Amino acid sequence: MQTRSYVPKGAASFRVDHAGPPRDFYFLLLPKLTMLAFSSAVEPLRVANQVTNKELYRWFVMTEDGTPVSCSNGIAIVPDCGLQNVPRGAIAFICAGTEPAETLNPRVTSWISRQRAFGAKVGGICTGAFALARAGLLQDHVFTLHWENQPAFAERFPDLTPTTNLYENHDGLITCGGGSASTDMMLDIIQKDHGADLATVVADMCIHFRSNGRKSPQKSAYSVALSSRNQHLISAMQLMGDNLETPLGMEEIAERVNISRRQIERLFMQYVAVTPVQFYLQLRITRAYSLLSETNLSVAEIAAATGFGDASHLTARFKKRYGKSPRSFRRSWGDGDG
Repeated sequence: MQTRSYVPKGAASFRVDHAGPPRDFYFLLLPKLTMLAFSSAVEPLRVANQVTNKELYRWFVMTEDGTPVSCSNGIAIVPDCGLQNVPRGAIAFICAGTEPAETLNPRVTSWISRQRAFGAKVGGICTGAFALARAGLLQDHVFTLHWENQPAFAERFPDLTPTTNLYENHDGLITCGGGSASTDMMLDIIQKDHGADLATVVADMCIHFRSNGRKSPQKSAYSVALSSRNQHLISAMQLMGDNLETPLGMEEIAERVNISRRQIERLFMQYVAVTPVQFYLQLRITRAYSLLSETNLSVAEIAAATGFGDASHLTARFKKRYGKSPRSFRRSWGDGDG
């Protein structure tokens, strides 16, 4: 393992009373990981050391074979080492990104299981939950991953249900949705280790506005409704999102949220600028896009899973939205014709 300083110089300072050993983090980078999520996890640790002028944290980067790995943006990261056992008391994060199922292999899965069995804390950043699930670590645990990849995760692991929260910390298993949620997750760890004041200083140094805790929802198709704080609109969108395979009628949705159909239509036009029928259709087509991208389900199976009934109906709607048929879309990614 290469030697380096973990305490960079800086102008800001904050005093903490800490004379113990640093806390170690190991980041296992899988191919096509999301750089934003990874860097957002590391930087709060660096800032905490910098403002306190103490080695509170250390971080090490691993890849499966010790060679550089390319992020989803094409930038390569040089690791400190290949796979190795993580010391007891350290935290190992699996950092993934696009195509999380395809970039995983049995050697990595076995390594994850071994670290957990030896007493290390293990977590997932962005889509790292795919690897944790494959290793059998998520059963009976509360966890999350990036909202964009949750539909594909549900198809591969139907018995596991992620939350929509920014991050989760349950029984030593830590996960987050990626992006700036990585920063919120690390700020929570820093606060538990060294207090809320240091976490606030680190957040300010990162120019990061902290969320209201791990239960803050990830941004998704519901972000407009959430910001509006209109409970009827939020409830209607949640009903739609929960019923994609068998779509509900507008009258039934109106009845369930206890307002008229006309009121629902007004709310959608006011806050989202589309009708509720159009919004519902967009949710289903977006889910189909995700399943086409991240699963091997046939077009007919995806049509059934998104409430289109048959492949021809899905094809017509998908082509109108994305300019190509589902099969052409898959061929453009080299995945065959489904």
